Amino acid sequence: MKLGETLQRTQEKQRPRRGKRAAGGLRGWALALLLPLSGAAVAVARANPQLVERLYSQGLYPVLARAIGGLTSLVPFSVWEGLLVLLAAGGVALLVCLAVSPWRRRLLSRKFFRVKPLAWVRRGCGLAGVAAFLFVFLCGLNYYRLPFTAFSGLTVRESSLQELAALYLELAEEANSLRPLVAEDAQGVMVLEGAFPQVAGQARQAISVLSERYAVLPDLPLNPKPVANSWLMSRAQLTGQFTFTYEANINILAPDYTIPATICHELAHTRGFMREDEANFIAYLACLESQVPQVRYSGTMLALVHVDNRLYTADPQLLSQLSQTLSPGVRRDFADNNAYWAQFEDQVIAQVSETVNDVYLKANNQQDGTQSYGRMVDLLLADFRQRHGLE
Repeated sequence: MKLGETLQRTQEKQRPRRGKRAAGGLRGWALALLLPLSGAAVAVARANPQLVERLYSQGLYPVLARAIGGLTSLVPFSVWEGLLVLLAAGGVALLVCLAVSPWRRRLLSRKFFRVKPLAWVRRGCGLAGVAAFLFVFLCGLNYYRLPFTAFSGLTVRESSLQELAALYLELAEEANSLRPLVAEDAQGVMVLEGAFPQVAGQARQAISVLSERYAVLPDLPLNPKPVANSWLMSRAQLTGQFTFTYEANINILAPDYTIPATICHELAHTRGFMREDEANFIAYLACLESQVPQVRYSGTMLALVHVDNRLYTADPQLLSQLSQTLSPGVRRDFADNNAYWAQFEDQVIAQVSETVNDVYLKANNQQDGTQSYGRMVDLLLADFRQRHGLE
């Protein structure tokens, strides 16, 4: 065989391999295309809430929630928390390997790490694309559905200070009447009766009853999950979290009176209502459906604290006068709650969490950011006017 023939055959063998590498490179960018696809879906959803409501919120979403949430509900622990723990453990293991000389040399010599910078960019874009796609299509589109007022018949409008004060007094009276019916500890602070599964069952029952009034709230077989690392949630000033594992993750170290309402809030998210003000309002309505005093008290206190905050902004002097109507037990519960969260306010984790949550909410159609939680008061006032014929 001549040398020229050998070189020619060698070149012919190399050509297909170069083509394969090029094709492989293009395929490598395929996952990154999920990023603009997700952005396009959000843009369409933002302009067409009725379409989102019909095709996704009351179409695809309940199917996904029953399928995926049904699977994650089979285990008693939070799957989301488990994934985060595994991710954190993997990160620590990688740092340890990079810190130990023999392991570092072996690790960096592997093919995975010996890639060009463009490959790392491709991997990063692909990872971002997958994350965006999962978030948008598993739950994020619900931020753009029709508002809850479209199903409740409530009319949200500007309210007078007198209406706000009347709502405060009504909630204060309800809280005062329920307070003697709940348990308390040696310091006179409200404590929950029953372990977490029992309390979670009471909250689930409450929101199931509410779903009979509002068909738009599907009755899903999803179990709230206690977070084992609740101490970390407290430092981040989080009482609960909903993710695309369709789990209502609950901070079990938060003050007891807040926990049933928090469970109902996160269950409202699992039912497809992602806006924070609506989840708060649905939680309040659900708690009122309960026959268990500690659940009703929790929902009433959730509403009362938000009305309290609104009144403080509108007229601190009037709030000071109205707050005199609160019973000593209710006062102790509020004081305990304030003292618990005050210890975390100046910590870096809490400040970072607040900033991240604010950015997250603003990026998902809630222009008020973390202030959107307080817009629950607008819904409470609308409900107050409807019940008292003040429209």
